[in-house]
Amino acid sequence: MSAARADWVERNQRHLAAELARLRLILQRRLANGDAPAAPPAAAPSDDHGTDPADTGLGRLSAGFRLSPFERDLLLLCAGVELDSEVARLCAALHGDPLRRAPSFGLALAVLPGAHWSAVAPTGPLRRWGLIEPGRSEALTEAPLGIDETILHRLAGLDCPDPRLDGLITDIPPGGPLTPSQAETAERLVDLWRGVADGQLWPAVQLCGEDRLGQERVAAAACATAGLALWRLDGVDIPASPRERVALARLCERELVLKGGALMLSVAAGGDTRAERGLLAFVEEMAGPLVLALDGPLVLTRRPSRRLEVNRPAPAERRMLWAGTLGPLASGLNGRFDAMVDRFRLDGAGIEAACATAQDGGRDGEDEPGRFGDRLWAACRVQARRRLDTLAERIESRAAWADLVLPAPQQALLAQMALHVRHATTVYERWGFAGKTGRGLGISALFAGTSGTGKTMAAEVLANDLGLDLYRIDLSQTVSKYIGETEKNLRVVFDTAEESGAVLLFDEADALFGKRSEVKDSHDRYANIEVSYLLQRMEAYRGLAILTTNLRSAIDPAFLRRIRFVVQFPFPDATHRSEIWRRVFPPDTPTRDLDPDRLAQLTLAGGHIRNVAMNAAFLAAGRGEAVGMEHLRQAALAEYAKLEKPATSAELGGWQ
Repeated sequence: MSAARADWVERNQRHLAAELARLRLILQRRLANGDAPAAPPAAAPSDDHGTDPADTGLGRLSAGFRLSPFERDLLLLCAGVELDSEVARLCAALHGDPLRRAPSFGLALAVLPGAHWSAVAPTGPLRRWGLIEPGRSEALTEAPLGIDETILHRLAGLDCPDPRLDGLITDIPPGGPLTPSQAETAERLVDLWRGVADGQLWPAVQLCGEDRLGQERVAAAACATAGLALWRLDGVDIPASPRERVALARLCERELVLKGGALMLSVAAGGDTRAERGLLAFVEEMAGPLVLALDGPLVLTRRPSRRLEVNRPAPAERRMLWAGTLGPLASGLNGRFDAMVDRFRLDGAGIEAACATAQDGGRDGEDEPGRFGDRLWAACRVQARRRLDTLAERIESRAAWADLVLPAPQQALLAQMALHVRHATTVYERWGFAGKTGRGLGISALFAGTSGTGKTMAAEVLANDLGLDLYRIDLSQTVSKYIGETEKNLRVVFDTAEESGAVLLFDEADALFGKRSEVKDSHDRYANIEVSYLLQRMEAYRGLAILTTNLRSAIDPAFLRRIRFVVQFPFPDATHRSEIWRRVFPPDTPTRDLDPDRLAQLTLAGGHIRNVAMNAAFLAAGRGEAVGMEHLRQAALAEYAKLEKPATSAELGGWQ
């Protein structure tokens, strides 16, 4: 305990003892005078040390909860029976019952000066904030009154947290660097609080945006400036029961008054309607300083609200955070530092976690040149996929350009797409294209072609070449029959993917796209809205988003105009099929007398060729042989049967 704290505790004890002495005089006078009217407040014994009554536990409680002099004395009376046996004895004597040592409201009305009936009402501060609680009794005036344990400790000068809030609210200490935009937001938050007049309702400040650590640091910095402590409550811990919800709101607000603090309510995205109603009711039940960490704003009707944005750091600010976190290590990354800053839109927490992971991995020995950069890049990918793994299927991308067999024009288009992703920040930010327009900055593509022609493999090649994760989103599962749900599902996917710049592969685009039909009813109208929303998000997404379709003609040309790249994957001709057969077996697979040109007579796309090759490998392994043409013939017949496609003599004739 610091010297200043110890001095305050000593002064508080002296003041409390003096107040209890004053209270004993009032009770003794009443006991001596019988039913005489309540005497005016007796003077407390003098305090030679000049203690300011307002700067004591009792004074702070009285001011914080706006207690009247009678309510203050009633609270002191309830505390007196716990702290002073003489006060308890006097209460029992006044009740005429040695067992009734607790005060009652009837006794307080008769004994304490300035008595008023509203002091014991449920809406009065004593009971609203749970400072005292009446026990069971047929008559309210006869019910024994008890003081809350936490309040008793506060009067005695002990800073004890309320045990009912254990595990629900956590302390947020100030600290952590702020970007310039975050520092400006923190100043605006402080200005909002300073503008609250005495007795005025505090506005609920909504910190909207996707940078949760930034929101926390902004709130903590603002509280430090305003002289407030900061606690956090998770929105999922708000009870569904109205009675329990009100009780928790009042308990939290009471804690804020006791300790001079603000509450930060962290709310996850995508909550259901019922939970959102409970959240709104909780927020509007509280009146003290409240900060909401949100993805999107809430509409409050019974409490003033202000909205401030705390988004992920801009490229220049992100560079500053990376440089500050890495320190001297940043210079050793050379060009990879710029690529990492450009590619991963991590918040401050993600940057710190990625750097710590990369540094931990090199503590067992000396780092080889470039190893730290490799570990840091991998750690960034892991941090960036924190939430996306729960929303989409991550595909491990191992395919390289050498595995992809396509005509030259398609190869060139794919290479151009990779170029756009690599140099997006240079063109948009440094060369100023983003300043000209905020639209059309996303790199979107449509891969069209029949099943097995290489659409998914091409996405794998791009992701592997760029060093990014690939996520497949099945649009047939994302589209919902409920109005507005499809857009909500897509919003969560895109918002989450922004951290990683991951390659997003939307399979089954036919489930959402199609010839834009004439709007005949509300279903047609909302179907078009869903398509427009997807295209809008693809245009705004700073990574690469790919749609796949088996039938390009099904896509409305009006939609195609909003997609940057359209790649048609043709069915491979004999020359390309022969090349696919040459590359389909891994180097470690034993083969014997394979004839790629003869195998190319099978009219199969690349995906089906891989199926045949793998099935033939299993046949050969089962017989202890190298893969030969006979194994491939049997596997090809099985694949044709699966496709319900007859095998012609020209395709399989003459095989040994």
